Amino acid sequence: MREPTRRGRIVAALLAGLVLFGAGLASASWARAGTGQQDSAGRGTASMLDAVLRRGEVRVCSTGDYRPFTYLDPATGAWSGIDVDMARDMAGRLGVRLTLVRTTWGTLLTDLGRRCDLAMGGVSVTLERAAKAFFSDPYLTDGKTPITRCADADRFQTLEQIDRPGVRVVVNPGGTNEQFARQHLHQATIVAHPDNNTIFDEIIAGRADLMITDAAETRWQATRHPELCSVHPDQPFTFAEKAYLLPRDDVAFQQWVNQWLHLARNDGTYQRVSAPWLG
Repeated sequence: MREPTRRGRIVAALLAGLVLFGAGLASASWARAGTGQQDSAGRGTASMLDAVLRRGEVRVCSTGDYRPFTYLDPATGAWSGIDVDMARDMAGRLGVRLTLVRTTWGTLLTDLGRRCDLAMGGVSVTLERAAKAFFSDPYLTDGKTPITRCADADRFQTLEQIDRPGVRVVVNPGGTNEQFARQHLHQATIVAHPDNNTIFDEIIAGRADLMITDAAETRWQATRHPELCSVHPDQPFTFAEKAYLLPRDDVAFQQWVNQWLHLARNDGTYQRVSAPWLG
């Protein structure tokens, strides 16, 4: 076999170098793409987790209108709720300050990644949301069930009983409660009420007959309003889970949140935080 010429060896070395360089670029691009974060030119950047640590602040979007998970007192500006306390614990374990950002159910996905780093506050896992964002591991199993005046509880046990002419079902716009009502109710009257903090007063005052919402919320509101009863909260109409909402494709941030949540659910933190609200 003839020995390769000096020129041939140089060409071969250059080709090998180009192959390795291309492979390195592809590997780096793949690693960046997995973070889900982009700069102004659309190139992948580091995980939101890195940005949070660098900034020294984690920004959490929450609606502030969904007890027992999140509540913003309009008089004092104070936040409370299960997920508010969990957000404080998460920030403490990250070693950063917590900033709570008020959002709405209708703008939740738009605000995620722009005004805040993740969303917390009784967010239900849905396929629609999962197509646009990542979820953490679920921390609570829930489902839609009615809440009504106790005198009317026997009248609204089933969807067939609810979906009748003359029945008024109040909903908060933009979330899964409205979606459920509009999907399943075709004869009952759906009444939109924009303030989820006062929506149960509509039932008490007789301006609405019932609301269909998550069982955890019906239990909480029934303890606050003796006139209201949660209808079969242990056997809701649907199966649903609560989780935290994160930017899509940011695997590093999702894995950190999942690990923190796993520890919090097994070291007594979640039980301590949720017990005053859920018992």
